Amino acid sequence: MRQLLVFAERDDAEEVAETLAEWFPLLGMPVVVRETLAGEDDAEDAQWLVVVEGLAEEHLAKVDALAEEREGWRESG
Repeated sequence: MRQLLVFAERDDAEEVAETLAEWFPLLGMPVVVRETLAGEDDAEDAQWLVVVEGLAEEHLAKVDALAEEREGWRESG
């Protein structure tokens, strides 16, 4: 299942992606993308997403804790 980690800052998203690549090397490097909402007037408010594929259920709590350290959160997608 795809997991999306959401962050306000690009640096946070990139650092989390690097950490996940170290923790779970078989999954490869997660993709970092900028999410702009439809009708968004100010692109500065866009969120940064770390897209992770194939993460095992037993690792979700660890990933959640990592995201929360950077003031982010996880969504299943």
